[in-house]
Amino acid sequence: MAAFLDIILPVFVVIGAGYAVVWLGWFKQAGVDGLIVFTQNFAIPCLLFTAISKLDLGQNFNLPLLFSFYAGAMTGFILGTLGARVIFGRNWADAVVIGFCCLFSNSLLLGLPITERAYGANALEANYAIIAMHSPFCYAVGITAMEIVRARGQGGGAVLRKVVAGMFSNALIIGIGLGFIVNLTGLPMPSPLEHGLDLIARAALPAALFGLGGVLVQYRPEGDLRIIIAVCAVSLLVHPAVTLGLSRTLDLPTSALRSAVITGAMAPGINAYIFANMYGAAQRVAASAVLIGTALSIVTAWLWLGVLP
Repeated sequence: MAAFLDIILPVFVVIGAGYAVVWLGWFKQAGVDGLIVFTQNFAIPCLLFTAISKLDLGQNFNLPLLFSFYAGAMTGFILGTLGARVIFGRNWADAVVIGFCCLFSNSLLLGLPITERAYGANALEANYAIIAMHSPFCYAVGITAMEIVRARGQGGGAVLRKVVAGMFSNALIIGIGLGFIVNLTGLPMPSPLEHGLDLIARAALPAALFGLGGVLVQYRPEGDLRIIIAVCAVSLLVHPAVTLGLSRTLDLPTSALRSAVITGAMAPGINAYIFANMYGAAQRVAASAVLIGTALSIVTAWLWLGVLP
């Protein structure tokens, strides 16, 4: 109960505050849209840039950590895509979006603050290693699968161009890439610029959590309830279970195991709905999965924290 009250509940208080003020009409939806643009296109890329530019790549970018997390993520994508197509009879475009919902856990807005509150700011290095690969990996998988489905006989070159364009127009990926450049080259950062970026980065998580609550007001639990429940089950239970099993098999350090499992146990992120909106497929299922999965993760995150060492 202490973990629930001290670690998880404050995160959802911020989300709930954002939801409440928008639902009551005290904060306009246009303001929420602007806040989301600020966090997604500026504050979070600054957070990722500053974190990755200072990250000890040799210590944190180890294959067992990344394999444990992303094997669980790919398991979710495969189960979600094939389940949507074979069991629920959705078309292939819808199936890819539903698979993407199972693939893209909310590593930033939920995984990062919950890990920080549970284990402290010093426990986040493995989180940043996962997050550094998260958007590039997930968008590469999702965009590639969708463009193959949509290609209908087009050449492989056209598919590749669309995949590259989709990935490298993403602000998160740009922030990550610039962070790697600074890290690997040892390029010195002027002190005023570094402190300015740190100030923007500090606003990222609280503003994004508040904005997430405001965005969720727009979502309604519509669509096929059974497939939404299936998406939530894969995201909140299957992904972290696979990651936990692999982490123990590969003998990950305790701090890395915690970060990988907690990140894998998070609900589908807003990017799942953004991806659905990009392609005009399974939008209601994606929106409902974000809303319901976020609510359910209050309980499931508590349970996973109890399982972890």
